Amino acid sequence: MRRLIETIRNIWRIDELKSRILTTLGFLLVYRLGSYVVLPGVNPEYLTALEQQTSDSGLMSLLDMFSGGAFSNASIFGLGIMPYISASIVIQLLGMVVPYFQRLQKDGESGRRKINQITRFLTVGILFIQAPSYLANLHYKLPEEAFAISGTMFAISSTIILTAGTMFVMWLGERITDRGIGNGISLIIMIGIIARLPHSLVAEFTSKMTVTGGGGGMVFFLLELLFLFFVFVGSIMLVQGTRRIPVTYAKRVEGNKQYGGVRQYIPLKVNAAGVMPIIFAQAIMFLPITLVGFIEAESATGFVATFSDFTGFWYNFTFATLIIVFTYFYTALIINPHQMAEDMKRNNGFIPGVKPGKATAEYIDSVMSKITLPGSFLLAIVAILPAFATMAGVDASFAQFYGGTSLLIMVGVVLDTLQQIESHLLMRSYDGLMKSGRIMGRNYGAAMH
Repeated sequence: MRRLIETIRNIWRIDELKSRILTTLGFLLVYRLGSYVVLPGVNPEYLTALEQQTSDSGLMSLLDMFSGGAFSNASIFGLGIMPYISASIVIQLLGMVVPYFQRLQKDGESGRRKINQITRFLTVGILFIQAPSYLANLHYKLPEEAFAISGTMFAISSTIILTAGTMFVMWLGERITDRGIGNGISLIIMIGIIARLPHSLVAEFTSKMTVTGGGGGMVFFLLELLFLFFVFVGSIMLVQGTRRIPVTYAKRVEGNKQYGGVRQYIPLKVNAAGVMPIIFAQAIMFLPITLVGFIEAESATGFVATFSDFTGFWYNFTFATLIIVFTYFYTALIINPHQMAEDMKRNNGFIPGVKPGKATAEYIDSVMSKITLPGSFLLAIVAILPAFATMAGVDASFAQFYGGTSLLIMVGVVLDTLQQIESHLLMRSYDGLMKSGRIMGRNYGAAMH
């Protein structure tokens, strides 16, 4: 406890870090308040049916979770940040097959700005498709007296408001990334997930204590919490697990100083892609319900019904497969073995027993392929754990925290944010957040110079 208090004091002594944390909290507060601002023309007293829909339906529940409850509140932020994620996926895929986007990816900062601009325009296009479906679902679920205005005027104004709401959330995320601490978009998703946890925990406790015969009572509830703890620990190990490749730098003398001659390590993460494969795969799984509209998806059969049931076999099989594919895809995007080999060669570094240059690149690529395979499978297993928890009798809303998108996003985003805070502390010669002075999985300062 004393160490925690001292760490908080150290954080507060760094003006830049304090300002970034307060800025982040301020923007997140704006987002949470906006989640409760109901669309103009909708009476909030009639939203019970919409809340019931998101609690009963697996995929609808996920949509509501990603929007931080804004979906069930008929909020101006009702569509959340997922349209932007979907647009990002499309642009990433185009970057693999379209030469124009490939050139933009190689153009550095100017290319990145152009890609961001195109992504925003595509997000608006997706919003103009999703917003009418969301409004149609509102009319289907709510009685006519719930609407103060209706018809074309309500549809046009609400579509514009929902589109503007999502774009404003995107802007908040970008401001958090630039002026706050952590990744803004990821933090917005995470804060929406955490906001659902107290309610889900209370609901699960109530169900176990009130259901007679099959509820299980306090013992079953404590066992659920114990299993949840181990799942959290396993997820942290998955996110932070690394394979260290030894690198030796040649000894050189400049004047009276000696450089190199020491062994360092390149830490390659087992799950280098982080939470992005989960987010991308989840966005793809939302497509069936988006394409046919919310109403039809609720009453549909066949293909749509299959991919709207998150506890079904084909939904989870497809979800797991997408995660494995996206893990390899995203790892290939963010880790370039050839660049790493060139950097090592330029700095007179080499991997013991491996020739510099092409052989080093092939070795790093081989190691990454070997650790990414089990990493992707473990990521997929964790992602589909909520389905097994639901089948074991856990309430659907609480089961989302047993794995899947919500758990991995929480673990990944929290650890990433803590690492950024720790970097600020270590830069100013303060102790880190952990007793050892570093959070496990950090780049130990031994990666490429």
